[in-house]
Amino acid sequence: MVQLHEKYGPQGLSILAFPCNQFGGQEPGTEAEIKTFAEGYGVKFDMFSKIKVNGNDAHPLWNFLKSKQGGTLGNFIKWNFTKFVVDKTGNPVARYSPQTNPIPTIEKDLQKYL
Repeated sequence: MVQLHEKYGPQGLSILAFPCNQFGGQEPGTEAEIKTFAEGYGVKFDMFSKIKVNGNDAHPLWNFLKSKQGGTLGNFIKWNFTKFVVDKTGNPVARYSPQTNPIPTIEKDLQKYL
């Protein structure tokens, strides 16, 4: 994602990261600790507050994304690093599993929307 941000940010790509600790306790730190950790990997895109993406108290944005781009096994996020592509008008147009390699798969699809 860092490479995509560097390459396509000047063309209008915005990458938004939402930390979530609902998956095996992988992000237990404070928002500042998570941001510092991510910056160690070259992350310079927007990092938002820690949220919940599943359950009754899931953030409304994630409920919207899941309703428009449902998962293979159900309308929930299965693991951290699930990725969505949202077009310039705010419509979710693609969803990718945590295992999807952003390059080349997501990169190829992004070209349609930039």
